[in-house]
Amino acid sequence: MYKYFEEYNEEVTGELQENFKNIIGHLGENISREGIVKTPERAAKAMQFLMQGYSADPKKILEEAMFNESYDEMVVVKDIELYSLCEHHMLPFFGKAHIAYIPDGKIVGLSKLPRIVDVFARRMQVQERLTHDILECINTVVKPKGVAVVIEAQHLCMMMRGVQKQNSVTTTSGFRGQFKKIETRNEFLKLITSDLK
Repeated sequence: MYKYFEEYNEEVTGELQENFKNIIGHLGENISREGIVKTPERAAKAMQFLMQGYSADPKKILEEAMFNESYDEMVVVKDIELYSLCEHHMLPFFGKAHIAYIPDGKIVGLSKLPRIVDVFARRMQVQERLTHDILECINTVVKPKGVAVVIEAQHLCMMMRGVQKQNSVTTTSGFRGQFKKIETRNEFLKLITSDLK
């Protein structure tokens, strides 16, 4: 069951806290300084929050909100905010996911699609796998006639370090079923790029 994360394992928090204290000290900061004293504990809790996706089952989230319905046109949820940590440098990447599916006798509660994004994003990730994970989960559980996922994101590992390119955006996509057809795919891409009111 999806729930807001507020409980922290004391043992895990304690171990992470010591690790963060060591890291901060090794980087040259005074771990006794007033503004830093509680930072290791805060960082330990923040990291557990950011990684909460490991303790959630995305398939169950979808299965708990599936309904019989004869609707068989495209369902699109776009501009789903996402925040994740790059597994290579543990720096954030963030952006938007756009999801569409064509039901085949079953629809899923609309709020569950953003929750699926959160579950997979709240893990150490690369954008390519994040796109694939979301796509395959919906395709496997909901079994629609087709599913499409597009993610647009900015990566701090490219912006703050390395090549330091501030305005680059990475786009990844995945398509299954009817979205392999160019006309269906183009309809989806037009919908996510238009400003419908």
